[in-house]
Amino acid sequence: MVRDYSQFLPLSHRDGGSSSPVTPLQALGWQPFFSQQIGIEDFDATPPVRVVQVHRNALHVLGDSIDTTLPPRQDVTVGDWLLLDRTRPHSSRVLNRSSLIKRRAPGTGRDEQLIAANIDTAFIVSSCNQDFNVPRFERYIALAFEARITPVIVLTKADQVADPQTYLDAARTISDTVEAVALDARGDEPQSVLAAWCKPGKTVAFLGSSGVGKSTLANALLNSQTIDTQEIREDDSKGRHTTTRRELHSMPNGCMILDTPGMRELQLTDAEAGIDDVFADIQQLSLGCRFKDCKHDTEPGCAVAQAIEQGAIDASRLARWRKLKAENAFNSASLAERRSRDKAFGKMVRGVKKLKESRR
Repeated sequence: MVRDYSQFLPLSHRDGGSSSPVTPLQALGWQPFFSQQIGIEDFDATPPVRVVQVHRNALHVLGDSIDTTLPPRQDVTVGDWLLLDRTRPHSSRVLNRSSLIKRRAPGTGRDEQLIAANIDTAFIVSSCNQDFNVPRFERYIALAFEARITPVIVLTKADQVADPQTYLDAARTISDTVEAVALDARGDEPQSVLAAWCKPGKTVAFLGSSGVGKSTLANALLNSQTIDTQEIREDDSKGRHTTTRRELHSMPNGCMILDTPGMRELQLTDAEAGIDDVFADIQQLSLGCRFKDCKHDTEPGCAVAQAIEQGAIDASRLARWRKLKAENAFNSASLAERRSRDKAFGKMVRGVKKLKESRR
């Protein structure tokens, strides 16, 4: 039987570039970015599969007529695409990622934790209540910008407040390039409000604290109750951890949804460009400072300080910018030092092995 490989090719390589029904791989998020990394001859020998769940002892992967588990790997996260090596599953090749969400792992160490890969849109979710927190939004948006992911602020429980516009206005002051929407996570509203980003072949992720309605939103888009949900505590609007693992779910239209557990700690690392994008107003103003290395503190001729005096920028925003820049610099330097040590150690090991071989 001659297999039809057109589904694996970029649209421009198909007959006339015309649209066609969503194929099994496209429904899993397969895009030209990935097909361009491999040749057609690779598909039979090592078919592409996507990691839809990461368990402690296994990776759950799906592909075209493939549903199996692979051994766990530290370098693989949910959303990754692999070329499945059936004879040596642990050696399955990881395709280059279109995007990667990562953070400094919780605790006192300086290791990186991979959160998700190959996400197109990150819905950063908060409620119209005590959970609303501008500094937290800035962290998540910087994370998305650094990962080359489109961030969208989604405010839930809009039906439970008298004036949700107040929350929307505050959210829209964070960045001129980030859209913000308010909705009721229950019912049909999520499907209509979020439709522009939930298209066939795309992958979206819900990020935010516990109890803000991420799982409820996912269920609304999936048109099911696949994901468990819980009510928040009434006294402080805090949520309970319902989602315990990161898992991809498939919408009926061929869009993939990633529901994630609430992250109590979000430490940025290697995210300098993302932070600069969130605080683009400060970056632009700094071009007018007298000194290129201006810290926007007591230096003469500081355009940022002048903007604060004139009320163009709030001093608390500058303070948050400083905090994120310092945190990122510390975490990134620590990781760079560890990588340098690992590289030096590996070089020493290779040198010892080479010396032993030369003596044989």
